[in-house]
Amino acid sequence: MRYITPAMIASASVALAATDTPKQPNIVLFLVDDMGWQDTSVPFGPDTTAYNRTFHTPAMERLAASGMKFTQAYACSVSSPSRCSLFTGANAARHRVTNWTYARDESTDGAGPNDSIVPPEWNINGVQRVPGIPRSYVGPSFVDELRDAGYHTIHVGKLHLGSTRTPGEYPYNWGFDVNVAGGPNGGLATYLSEKNYGHDENGRRTSRFAIEGLEKYWGSGTFVTEALTQEALKELDRARDYGTPWFLYMSHYAVHVPIDRDMRFYQSYVDRGYSPKEAAYASLVEGMDKSLGDILDWLDKTGEADNTIVIFMSDNGGLGAHGGWRDGAEHTQNAPLRSGKCSLLEGGIREPMIVRWPGRTEPGSVQPRYVMIEDFYPSIMEMAGLSADSIRPDGKRIDGISFVPLIDGTSDPSAHRPLYWNFPNHWGVEGPGINFNTAIRLDDHKLIYNYVTGEKELYDVGHDITESHNLADERKDLTDELSRRLGTYLRSVDAQRPTLRSTGKPLPWPDER
Repeated sequence: MRYITPAMIASASVALAATDTPKQPNIVLFLVDDMGWQDTSVPFGPDTTAYNRTFHTPAMERLAASGMKFTQAYACSVSSPSRCSLFTGANAARHRVTNWTYARDESTDGAGPNDSIVPPEWNINGVQRVPGIPRSYVGPSFVDELRDAGYHTIHVGKLHLGSTRTPGEYPYNWGFDVNVAGGPNGGLATYLSEKNYGHDENGRRTSRFAIEGLEKYWGSGTFVTEALTQEALKELDRARDYGTPWFLYMSHYAVHVPIDRDMRFYQSYVDRGYSPKEAAYASLVEGMDKSLGDILDWLDKTGEADNTIVIFMSDNGGLGAHGGWRDGAEHTQNAPLRSGKCSLLEGGIREPMIVRWPGRTEPGSVQPRYVMIEDFYPSIMEMAGLSADSIRPDGKRIDGISFVPLIDGTSDPSAHRPLYWNFPNHWGVEGPGINFNTAIRLDDHKLIYNYVTGEKELYDVGHDITESHNLADERKDLTDELSRRLGTYLRSVDAQRPTLRSTGKPLPWPDER
């Protein structure tokens, strides 16, 4: 295992100058839903943990051994904000899709413990490519830009960008030539073909989260993860015949609830002594990993591997707030990270990320610098040899910064760079770091501010990964500095905050008394 350090910069620059420019690479973006930082046999921390020993993910091990592991990759704490930032390059505070979306003009905010706090009028209709949809953000799409540059673009699985009955709900409007099973739903009714993925025997939807477009697999015994993989492989066969570069967005519904048993793997975990809940969850994870392995096998078999970039990522932290799905005390399923999905503590925002770029990523290397979900837009553009300017021709700002220099070792765009999160919403359940929070990370320190209570938590996450020592009182100078930076940024992007129902006034910014 080798770490990329500043000492490598000079030699890397010379090596890059001496190489010929390769043809445009194919790109696979393999995104998992709700997968925690520890839901893998690949350790992303300094030690192999009990959770790492729980899961069996040989394809992730294979990818990490042949590519670069990013140990501090961040996303938003909930799915829609992350995916909207991924596609538009805008931070969630700017695009204002701060909670998960589904039905047009309907908020998904929970009621909270009382009704004294009112969430803001966030963009409940998601992101769009065209104006005219109320409460939505019109942004660019890196997929559109790839297609304009000659890429054949394939979407398989979950989209979750625009609400129902808006143009943003389907992948075709984001630049995809092909759509398999993608739409507005952020979850799924069931993984089981025996239940027709959420339809009755007459083809009628039994759930608003029914998956469309996989009718050929109904009643076949094919778990939805496998059905999506088989469709992806068929599309890759077709794309290869075209003779043009291609982009595959393999966006799994796994490992989102419901935690159905993937019977290809479930019994092996039961035989090892796992409880039914934990065996089911581990089987979901292994099924996802098999999909990754099947795609890697296809790349090897067809000779496409040497000219294909593979990026692995999750959209938010692992679920820890709904005890009915997992064993153990709530908010502990991402240990050593605290809390989980929808929390601005590390368990809700730190993700497993791996990049394999043949000829550019050193096999088995580790990148310890942090990156953010909006960085994928300019990074993928640069990987494809396209412009990664922060201001697009349409005037839209790209908040993300390309992480390609971290791959090459040519510079460190993460140094002294602040990262921002804003969740002025109520998710529907309570827990550490969940609901009405905003946060900033700068170098090793992270500040979390609660709009309602005014509480501030300051952690040295570079040395205190468990976020067990709140430094807010003993490092008041730094607390004030980060509060000022965070407040200044939120106002600069016209971010939103909750209001107090009795007065109708917004709650204070983090730098207000």
